[in-house]
Amino acid sequence: MNYPRILAAVSQTLWAMQPEKIRAMLEFLRFQAAGGKFTPDEVAARIHPSREKAVARREGAVAVLPLHGVMSHRMNMFSAISGGTSVELFQQQFRQAMADESVKAVVIEADTPGGSVDMTPELSREIYDARGGKPIVLQVSTLAASAGYLVGSSADEIVVTPSGEVGSIGVYAVHEDVSRMLEAEGRTPTLISAGKYKVEGNPFAPLSDEARAAIQQSVDAFYDMFIAAVARNRAVDEDVVRNGFGEGRTVLADQAVRQGMADRVATLDETLARFGVSRRPAPRNTAATPRLNLARRKLDLIAQ
Repeated sequence: MNYPRILAAVSQTLWAMQPEKIRAMLEFLRFQAAGGKFTPDEVAARIHPSREKAVARREGAVAVLPLHGVMSHRMNMFSAISGGTSVELFQQQFRQAMADESVKAVVIEADTPGGSVDMTPELSREIYDARGGKPIVLQVSTLAASAGYLVGSSADEIVVTPSGEVGSIGVYAVHEDVSRMLEAEGRTPTLISAGKYKVEGNPFAPLSDEARAAIQQSVDAFYDMFIAAVARNRAVDEDVVRNGFGEGRTVLADQAVRQGMADRVATLDETLARFGVSRRPAPRNTAATPRLNLARRKLDLIAQ
């Protein structure tokens, strides 16, 4: 595994994702780069434990679209090892659901730490523009963070399961200097390039002040875009989002409703029930069960 090359790709990406997720992914990559080996089951246990691959499905007349794991424009190494979502594929599924006359409502089921910023503003705008056609609900079960919240906030309504969280509004870039590691291994990469800034921010050297300023400018520009989109989606002023809405932190369900980041607290089953879909088995009719009748008679005797 060419770890420096992967780091270069990471540093060229702007992330709207919880930082702890990128740390876990980079630790996994470092282990692999050092010669460590995981079986597929071990990879799954470390990166996305107990998660089955989520697929779009129908629940009665409701289309349920999963927005799970790390989000990326197209499926790549990061989304593959994290059980993530391709923004491109999700967009196709959303369009199909909106065009299908037999679908009466669309529920976006979110459990995502966010991901790369690529194409998330565009998807957010498309969902926002689709309002009014049929109900679109973001069901947070249990996390809609960063890019996930940017996309999900475009829905008509945001519902958070009682143990859920939303927010983590912010953008960052990652630069990791591996020059000392390579020096210890007796390797000295030489970059031969054309163009003043072509290899700016590469992982083979410390980050220069000029490169840092350029990266910060890109981060700030996307952050402004992020803030504007969420303000539009939630019908609030940009200052409300910038100086509230968690300020980069996630917010628990009840607090999210109080702050205007979400509309109600409810489970997925409760949300589906509002559209006439029941996933819970009907309770058994035990009124005539002999054992129950005997228990009731015993209680009556005790009460006397």
